[in-house]
Amino acid sequence: MHEQARAELEAKEAELIAQMEQLSRPIQDQGSISFGKRVGDGTAMAVDRLTAVSAHDNLQGLLDEVRAALAAIEDGSYGRCAVCGEPIPGGRLEARPWAITCVRHG
Repeated sequence: MHEQARAELEAKEAELIAQMEQLSRPIQDQGSISFGKRVGDGTAMAVDRLTAVSAHDNLQGLLDEVRAALAAIEDGSYGRCAVCGEPIPGGRLEARPWAITCVRHG
């Protein structure tokens, strides 16, 4: 069971890293970003950049969870809540293999 979870987690880790690299690539031909009285290209580019930063932060949080689950597999605690130590239900682990807490503590 843990080998399948490890494979899923490693695949998710690679996917998240690739997505984060895509978001981190510099945007070509940005020009100067300026704000005026009307919503223009500069404002739209700034909003796009803020959206990308937020998405990157969300991906980083998920990547941290995936890596914590991989560490739990390594130390033998995978499948047990990191807060209360109770077993994490199989359905939760199937839906979110990176879960390291039960629903109550998640």
